[in-house]
Amino acid sequence: MEKQEFGLLGKNISYSFSKKYFEEKFKKLFLKNHSYNFFDISEIENVTPFLENPNLIGMNVTIPYKQAIIPFLDGLSDEAQQIGAVNCVSFQNGKKIGYNTDAFGFEKTLLINKKDYHKKALILGDGGAAKAVRYILNKHNIEHQTISRKSEITFENLSEDLVKDSLLIIQTTPVGTFPNVDDFVQFPFDAITDKHYVIDLIYNPSETAFLKKSAEKGATTLNGFYMLEQQAERAWEIWNS
Repeated sequence: MEKQEFGLLGKNISYSFSKKYFEEKFKKLFLKNHSYNFFDISEIENVTPFLENPNLIGMNVTIPYKQAIIPFLDGLSDEAQQIGAVNCVSFQNGKKIGYNTDAFGFEKTLLINKKDYHKKALILGDGGAAKAVRYILNKHNIEHQTISRKSEITFENLSEDLVKDSLLIIQTTPVGTFPNVDDFVQFPFDAITDKHYVIDLIYNPSETAFLKKSAEKGATTLNGFYMLEQQAERAWEIWNS
């Protein structure tokens, strides 16, 4: 059977869940001819040689290329089109099609602990992952506001009242990722209550400083590991469909 290659496109990818996850999957399924590699590039223009590899079946896309990859593709799934970000590319019949499996993974994560009173959300950050989060919150009719350096409400002027009123908090920035595990975005943690559900999309460390501080105030907390597992499984389905 001919070689089947997969990989992760990103910048400065020193630690990757995807590589380990898919290599273990290949082992479990006895897929000896499958490999998973890093496509670590300093700018998006350098992606072309990878895209022209005839053995490439599937590619995950991470920061900072979830939007930048779009012009290099032949088409987008409905979700990727609406979200405006791609984290999964399938190479089928000579076509490069972009998908967004972050939305699938986030929806599964949201529903683990979501209660009826989680009607309003704050999204911290405004990158590619935040776009997938917004898409799912809209799907579930959850009101939401984005907090970022450039939005109307920033980390500097975010009020305790707004936090008290928004019982769902989704942290989508990379702040607090290993090795900078003591870092966290500026936030009025005193406004967090035991009714809050706080999700941090970071998975390494398993409990970020942001989640620790939220848990100390009684919030239900969850990291990004389940979301990552779910979106990886969805990617595998897409590549094999």
